[in-house]
Amino acid sequence: MKIIIIGSVAAGTSVAAKARRNDEDAEITLYNADYDISYSICGIPYFLGGEVDELETLTPRSAAWFKVRYNVDIHTRHEVTSINPEKKTVIVKNLDTNETKEDHYDTLVFATGATPITPKIDGVDRKHVFHVRTIQNTAAINEFMNLNNPKKVTIIGAGFIGLEMAEQLTHKGLDVTIVQQSNQIMPHLDKDMAFRVEEHLRNNGVKLLLNEEASVITEKTVETKSGKMIDSEIVILATGVKPNTKLATEIGIEIGSSGAIKVNNKMQTNLPDVYAVGDVAESFSLITGKPIYRPLGSTANKMGRIAGDVITGGDLEHKGILGTGILRVFDLTVGYTGLSEKEALAEGFDIEVLHNIKPARADYLGGKELVIKAIADRKTSQILGVQIIGEEGVDKRIDVFVTAISFKARAGDLFHLDLAYAPPFSTTKDPVMYTGMALQNAIDKKNRLITPQELTDRIESGEKFQIIDTRATKQYEVSNVDGAINIPLAKLRSEAQNLDPNLPTVTYCNSGVTGNAAQNVLRNLGFKEVFNLSGGNKNYQSFNNGK
Repeated sequence: MKIIIIGSVAAGTSVAAKARRNDEDAEITLYNADYDISYSICGIPYFLGGEVDELETLTPRSAAWFKVRYNVDIHTRHEVTSINPEKKTVIVKNLDTNETKEDHYDTLVFATGATPITPKIDGVDRKHVFHVRTIQNTAAINEFMNLNNPKKVTIIGAGFIGLEMAEQLTHKGLDVTIVQQSNQIMPHLDKDMAFRVEEHLRNNGVKLLLNEEASVITEKTVETKSGKMIDSEIVILATGVKPNTKLATEIGIEIGSSGAIKVNNKMQTNLPDVYAVGDVAESFSLITGKPIYRPLGSTANKMGRIAGDVITGGDLEHKGILGTGILRVFDLTVGYTGLSEKEALAEGFDIEVLHNIKPARADYLGGKELVIKAIADRKTSQILGVQIIGEEGVDKRIDVFVTAISFKARAGDLFHLDLAYAPPFSTTKDPVMYTGMALQNAIDKKNRLITPQELTDRIESGEKFQIIDTRATKQYEVSNVDGAINIPLAKLRSEAQNLDPNLPTVTYCNSGVTGNAAQNVLRNLGFKEVFNLSGGNKNYQSFNNGK
């Protein structure tokens, strides 16, 4: 059997490695138009910022290594220019010599990856404007910075690469400005969570221009459509990527609704003996079953292994993804998985939303706060999505939530998890456990929740609420929810007689625990409808500032 793989970064090399593990007799050839194989795109910002000392450490595997280890022939600087699926042949061009040759296959795999999106900006082709995608891009940026010692950089785009570059170039001493076309950073976060990261960026010296679009790049400036002029000696394009499907469409391969190649759970396309993997291929959501495109090295490796197994007679299947992501932004870690609130509502789910603010480990050992936003389906109690921001402990919590969602856990199931506990690592009731408990109580209408957004919307529509701040008076005087009265929890039982038990009531504290205790007191005293403000006053003030 002859296997030809087009592309040899994460997905392509994973296909080859798994196919060889299964079949020692298969003839496996990879053609790659680039210079390098199997390199870490995700590590590029950290080299440019100085956390990675040598660029070569991002390219740990060479074609020669693969030949020795797996008996796989990898040809770099060789571009497949055309394919004849009926004859099962490809035409390959040597980009260094311009010579062409014909090769044949029994099985063909597209691992052509994704191409950076170049925005339509006057001056985008200037020599100080760079994409961040390949080792060659990276070397060019590094050389430019070493030769020109720029002091001011404009980053266009506020996704993963844009924010990682902002962090790293700030550490390197550059004055960083981010220009983002939409009204928030990180489109997969809800705005009330994205705002917290935006504040952190600004607190670390990054200038953040939202609802702005770059229109002209000159030698020393970036001009926006609104007329703002940004001094800039180097420009980084971080406006996302699109799947590299040109060759696939030329031979009639079906493209999915996401814009990537449509594949089944065996990574097979609509053409016989033709597969697609990695950033060029479409995945699907574990929650909705609908197509989803989230190009990440982890997914690419997984897809490649599945295809390599199937091609050589195995029975692996792609199970879908949740769109999980994690990012470091200075002192914060940002993690998310599953559906955001806006996505869940767009899908028609009736959702319960919780903002849970808890320390990642014991307070007395210096535990730092986590902000967890979790969304659950009221009908089934299943967790639909989670977003977490904090200085520590984000990674392990988001992975627990990923596992729970993947196995369709109900919110209440999280409380019963036997998670590892010791004061240096967690709290006795871990934030994951508390999240599940509070969500399930809200779904069961034992302890109902109301988000700052919902409270604001309902008040603006004319509904009347009595809002009770259960904190100490000094805390109330510093900041409080609009329209709230201050009744500390210790006085609530005696002063409840002055409240209307028939009027919808909202209780709150700093982050939720005392507000929940006050909610229980009022429920037990016969108040008909009592809500605990999700995330307490801390979350409300953040929401108010981010509007």
